[in-house]
Amino acid sequence: MGFETLGLTAAVLKAVEESGYTIPTPIQVQVIPLILEGKDVIGASQTGTGKTAAFALPTLSKLEKLGKPQILVLEPTRELAHQVAESFEKYGKHTGLKVALLYGGVGLGTQADQLAAGADIVVATPGRLVDHFYRAAMRFGEIKTLILDEVDRMLDMGFLPQVRKIVNLCPWEGRQTLFFSATMPPAIQTFAQWCLHEPHTIEIARRSIPITVTHAFYPVAMDQRDELLLDLLKQTDYHSVMIFTRTRKEADEITSLIKTTGQKKVAAMHSDINQVDRMKALAGFKAGIYEILVATDVAARGIDISNVSHVINYRVPENAEDYVHRIGRTGRAEAEGDAFTILTADELDYAKAVEFFISQKIPRRKLDNFPYIYTALLDDTPIKSVRRKKTGGGGKKRR
Repeated sequence: MGFETLGLTAAVLKAVEESGYTIPTPIQVQVIPLILEGKDVIGASQTGTGKTAAFALPTLSKLEKLGKPQILVLEPTRELAHQVAESFEKYGKHTGLKVALLYGGVGLGTQADQLAAGADIVVATPGRLVDHFYRAAMRFGEIKTLILDEVDRMLDMGFLPQVRKIVNLCPWEGRQTLFFSATMPPAIQTFAQWCLHEPHTIEIARRSIPITVTHAFYPVAMDQRDELLLDLLKQTDYHSVMIFTRTRKEADEITSLIKTTGQKKVAAMHSDINQVDRMKALAGFKAGIYEILVATDVAARGIDISNVSHVINYRVPENAEDYVHRIGRTGRAEAEGDAFTILTADELDYAKAVEFFISQKIPRRKLDNFPYIYTALLDDTPIKSVRRKKTGGGGKKRR
């Protein structure tokens, strides 16, 4: 089945073809016809499933230029908003429709100009959208499709009151609402019931790790976490590495720690870093200027980064679902990848929760020639080496 069978307009299909896409993903096959029929949709999907195109392609196909906001997309972070706006511009380039991108951390003027210029599509973070509403720059009266993306992250970040306000500002009669969330805790289920009308639920979120990804726990004493992280990097033949931390402070500390080893191609990305530097870090990592990106979940969630050869969890994620999201950053498009998770005794419950969630026992590994301090976690742990860095001739090389 190709995109031409899904009912998209010729202008949108031309942009899809120019983007090099030929076969729709499972979520696109299921969601696009429902959106074209005007149905409300709940999509449970994670990064890498083609979710953005699943809602962008059909909503663009349904739209006629009006010069007023008709599609509103809410995103939890600036990076996600930027990425989604770029997708709408790419897929809608032959439609004549204009996109406005609204997010905080920068001035209001340019964004207000985008709205005044006749934007049909608005992609925004909740707080900045409300700012424009109070300044009378944003009007909701012509909104036909409301897209709530990464709703679980919006809840985590405390945006739910603002999102409720925005939903109430949009027309209720005749409005199509599309609701995407990787997880559906009770609070989100209640919210979905309130703002959607007879929705169709499509679940693509997976609880498994791609077969192309090799992943393992690396037990260590709590005092040796940093030392093991540095040795993992030293002994690994990596192309690009994403290191995930729980906190912004931790991300900064690890970035500084790695720089002390002489590795300068490392950058941090979290919500305390100003917008310009965050975008610079992300663009630099994608372009290969940085080989290591240290990020929090909130900053990195949903961002499309290809060709990540390795993922390292500095700590076991507190939410089991985040383990799958993080590991899914590598092994994209059938490529091989490796994922290491440093495990200490205080995180055993989190480790068990991850194994229960993915219905799989995760191997425990030791690093050769590492000066381990004894911890009971190391008992009966088989010794398996990580892939050693290649020497001579070719420099660093992808596996």
